[in-house]
Amino acid sequence: MLQQTQVPTVIPYYARFLARFPTLEALARAPLGSVLELWSGLGYYARARNLHRCAQMLVGERAGKFSADPRENVDLPGIGRSTAAAISVFAFGRRAAILDGNVKRVLARCFAVTAGSSAAQDQRALWALAESLLPERGVQSYTQGMMDLGATVCTARQPACAGCPLREICVARRDGRQAELPERRSRAALPQRSSSVLLLTDGQRVLLERRPPVGIWGGLLSLPELRGEAPDAFVLRHGCRLLSARALPPIAHVFSHFRLRIEVLRCDVEVLGGASEAVLEWLPVDQIAAAALPAPIKKLLLGAAV
Repeated sequence: MLQQTQVPTVIPYYARFLARFPTLEALARAPLGSVLELWSGLGYYARARNLHRCAQMLVGERAGKFSADPRENVDLPGIGRSTAAAISVFAFGRRAAILDGNVKRVLARCFAVTAGSSAAQDQRALWALAESLLPERGVQSYTQGMMDLGATVCTARQPACAGCPLREICVARRDGRQAELPERRSRAALPQRSSSVLLLTDGQRVLLERRPPVGIWGGLLSLPELRGEAPDAFVLRHGCRLLSARALPPIAHVFSHFRLRIEVLRCDVEVLGGASEAVLEWLPVDQIAAAALPAPIKKLLLGAAV
């Protein structure tokens, strides 16, 4: 959950998640939809899908246990090199280097690690440095200390250098380079995409579409997309009679690699039959808040007085 998401945001999700899935076995048995419901609003939903698949692999293939060897854990869904090392360190006391965002910042500032010719080269340099600094003993305390140092003292903005235990050896502090380290590579402008969706409601329910298991908002419920079909034809094909239609303000949402503009057409309908496709379902409006919906879609529905 902490990948790409700050601690204050994660804490309530973490508490609810553990209350619902207290063991790997409980998580592995749960339907993906239930997992996504608890993740709804946290974003980066591939993390939830990977976590679910990871639990299933551990229970089904590895007797419900992680390995002490990070090289074996890194093969599990959603577990990269740093997470695999953290499992080995904190669960088994093994010597292994981690390199999350906080640790990267501490190392880059303390040792003035500057950008090389490529991001891959930068990563290799930081991994080599992190591994060279590992203590022979007390690796759990050292690792926790490095993460906490970056999270609470060597922060991205306004680091508290006066109280930092590394202040006497920190090159960034000595040279006044805290603001420029770690160096940031320029990013290309995000491309713009667009989509058109229908908000079909009979006043008591809203028609939703289950997204494919992979890709944007994979596995979540969302509003059905219009893919070249006229709205009235879509309404008729799905067993409804169109009563009225009006455009709602568009939704703008930013993903990590593109911007999305969603045009929304609200259609008030009379339902004549059931949803005609397996991926479609009618959701009662009083269940919207708890449903596995993307945050911008849930916000739209909660504010649309459906």
